[in-house]
Amino acid sequence: MNAPRETFERFVVGANNRLAAAAARAVAESPGSTYNPLFIYGAHGLGKSHLLTSVAELTASLWPEIEVRREDGAHFVAGHAASQAAGETEAFLASYERAGMLLLDDVHALSGHPLAQTDLASVIDALVEHGHQVVLAADRLPNAIAQVDEALVQTLSQGLLVDVSPPDYETRAAILQRMASEEGLELTPDVIQDLAAREYRDIEELRTALAPIAAKQAKPAPLLDAGEFESFLSDVQVVVQQHVESWRGRLAEAIAFWQSEGFRTAVLERALDLPRAPDVAGLTATFTAAVEHLRNLERQARQVDPSLVGHAVFRDPERMIEAEDLVERALAGESPAKGPSPAFARNTFEVGASNQLAVHAADAVVAEPARRYNPLVFYGPSGVGKTHLANAIGNALLERGGASAVVACINAQQLVDELIAAVQDGSVERWRARYRTTSALIVDDIQFLGGKERTQEEFFGIFNALIDGGQQVVLTSDRVPADITDLEARLRSRFEGGLVVPIQSPDRELRERLFARFLADAKHPVGEDVLHALGDHPVQSVREIIGVVTRLGAAAEVGGQPLTVEFVRSELGVQAATPVLPRISLSIPAAGEPFLDREKVVFDWPDAGARLIEELR
Repeated sequence: MNAPRETFERFVVGANNRLAAAAARAVAESPGSTYNPLFIYGAHGLGKSHLLTSVAELTASLWPEIEVRREDGAHFVAGHAASQAAGETEAFLASYERAGMLLLDDVHALSGHPLAQTDLASVIDALVEHGHQVVLAADRLPNAIAQVDEALVQTLSQGLLVDVSPPDYETRAAILQRMASEEGLELTPDVIQDLAAREYRDIEELRTALAPIAAKQAKPAPLLDAGEFESFLSDVQVVVQQHVESWRGRLAEAIAFWQSEGFRTAVLERALDLPRAPDVAGLTATFTAAVEHLRNLERQARQVDPSLVGHAVFRDPERMIEAEDLVERALAGESPAKGPSPAFARNTFEVGASNQLAVHAADAVVAEPARRYNPLVFYGPSGVGKTHLANAIGNALLERGGASAVVACINAQQLVDELIAAVQDGSVERWRARYRTTSALIVDDIQFLGGKERTQEEFFGIFNALIDGGQQVVLTSDRVPADITDLEARLRSRFEGGLVVPIQSPDRELRERLFARFLADAKHPVGEDVLHALGDHPVQSVREIIGVVTRLGAAAEVGGQPLTVEFVRSELGVQAATPVLPRISLSIPAAGEPFLDREKVVFDWPDAGARLIEELR
């Protein structure tokens, strides 16, 4: 078998792509633990696809147990559209979420496809949340892609963004030498220098420049020497042996067919290693019967729970017992709602002035579920920690309630998609029961309910049943309920009947604490002077802070430099902040307290959020 052409060994590294190459190798060597997601951008033909293939090859070599899925944006859009038409969007997305590593090229092809963008963002978030590696490539930065959803931009930008640019002279010379060597061309140094001195838009133009030289140097193949002739005879012997042992060929054809159908063929592959020919016809017939049984089980599962379509147990005949057990449980009604993510814990949520009130409300709900603030609604811009805090509440409620607690945590768009699937399959009652029987329901991004009339109607019933039954409801949104477009008045009034509390962009003090924590987690602890310099960097969300930390860590590792104030400001393009005069604030005393003297306009009111919550009791 020929060695793959696009590997790290064949990738020529220069100043134009050093950081991208280092980051790509890092994620292949340690998937999911660093730079996740990794986003590589640059013009066409500069090596982005080569890097993605290199990641796939090295990952497969080092981590054979990881399922690597390689796609491009156009293929994702086409598959998404087809799954919508067939009513199988959930199964389509689930097939991506089960991948151990997702490599997605040409992300810019999603421009103008809003539903595909929303679903891709949820797929990436799910993969990253479970520690599965995501590597993406596009011809421009996420925020420069036309007609792209802000949520997808945030998701794509939360990891490391690195660029590949046109190669400089030295890199062009190295690439030309590598190409010439691989093509068997003899180029003198002056020819290499002359070719490298020209301007090229991409790597293919470099290859094209060698074509005339290759044509001139073409000559008849030389006679084989003794060693080459002996190797030739050995190759002939192998071919003859393969021809005689035709049963291996028939078995290989069956393996290739079933793999193309999406089934695991380990049992057939092991037969290839047998010293004698087995009953190939009987073996393949048994395998075919097993596949048909799996398909029948999958059809049964789809009738009760469409999310099971595409499950791995239905693709492996050696997991037949697991498949039968899964269908049996589904038929018995055991299809619980998704719970909160264990990755979001309360003790890892940094508290500051921008989110203090929300945190106090969350702690109050955990202490007294459904008694203090029900529903509890967090609102604020993307990436400020709403999802983290909501999931942290869910995890705390699970811990408090023990084995009997059932906490459902779902994104509003997923709720809509589930209902669509339930309507198509006639399983709406089962869908309602899934959420009405929970101890607590957490719905993220409720702004996606706007305009979804049937979902709002169903959710109204679920919401009332939970509130009336003394079960906690927690909601998040990027705006206050009153500003959600096309949200029914009855839902709006119920959402606002609890506590609606903002989570704002992190203030400077919180930004510095977050930078300190994330840098320490990334093994790049820094001093107060560096944190102060980072505080000057204008970031609006925790996601952006994580992205900056990832970028600084990668740049420091590649350059072999410590994170100093000068390095940080140079890398981020941040100027030293102009000294700010002390801020004077006027606080309003509580009811019944005297106003302060006009000259005493500043006083300390610690924990204002807690004070406000006490007033709201």
